[in-house]
Amino acid sequence: MNITIENNQDAQRFESLIEGHRCELNYVQHDHVMTMNRVYVPPALEGRGIAGQLTQFALDYCRQHELSVVPRCPYVAHWIQRHPEYQSLADQSE
Repeated sequence: MNITIENNQDAQRFESLIEGHRCELNYVQHDHVMTMNRVYVPPALEGRGIAGQLTQFALDYCRQHELSVVPRCPYVAHWIQRHPEYQSLADQSE
């Protein structure tokens, strides 16, 4: 399932509207560090890989903009552990 994801900087979230439901990855950005706090996919859409796509999109955004990532969301932290090519983005000071 390919989805369209946008970075809503005013709301500090990456989001996608799917079948009338908003899926999102919430963050806080300070300087060159993005703290990823929560990934939310409504129950009606679970199991379709949407959380993973949101996470990958957000991490790719961070890579493109040379941002470090603090994965406060357990899902994001686990996703990074499973994908070694993204581990260099994790802020090591935490």
